[in-house]
Amino acid sequence: MKGRATYYLVDGAVLPEVCLKVVEAKKLLKSGRAKTINEAAQKVGISRSAFYKYKDSIQSFNEKGADRIVTINATLRDEPGVLSNILNVFAEAGCNVLTINQNIPYNEVAPVSVAFRTDNMMMDIETLIELLYAVDGTVDINLIGSK
Repeated sequence: MKGRATYYLVDGAVLPEVCLKVVEAKKLLKSGRAKTINEAAQKVGISRSAFYKYKDSIQSFNEKGADRIVTINATLRDEPGVLSNILNVFAEAGCNVLTINQNIPYNEVAPVSVAFRTDNMMMDIETLIELLYAVDGTVDINLIGSK
């Protein structure tokens, strides 16, 4: 009998190339740029058997259901308007912010945790994180997890 599945959030840079190619093949199929699994596998340079071996076990972070709750920890400079600007990015992305926890600043930076729902999000998580980093006053952004 199979045990309960264990899941990990892993940086793609440490995954074997075949796993990344399976994710890319799945994107080709979903977007219609490949009509068959065979065509998608050929385009990314893997065998069909490799695709079938991993297709149900690996997916991009954004592929899992769109109605999840994601938590991001940010380190922001202790300056007026920085948190407001960060929250504007969430609003413009279509995120539904559920909780905001900001600790007292220390050494001119403040840790902030934001949990948000992704139902109506108009971009992927990677793009959102890039936009958050672009806000003047952002020191660091860390994706903590999702439900």
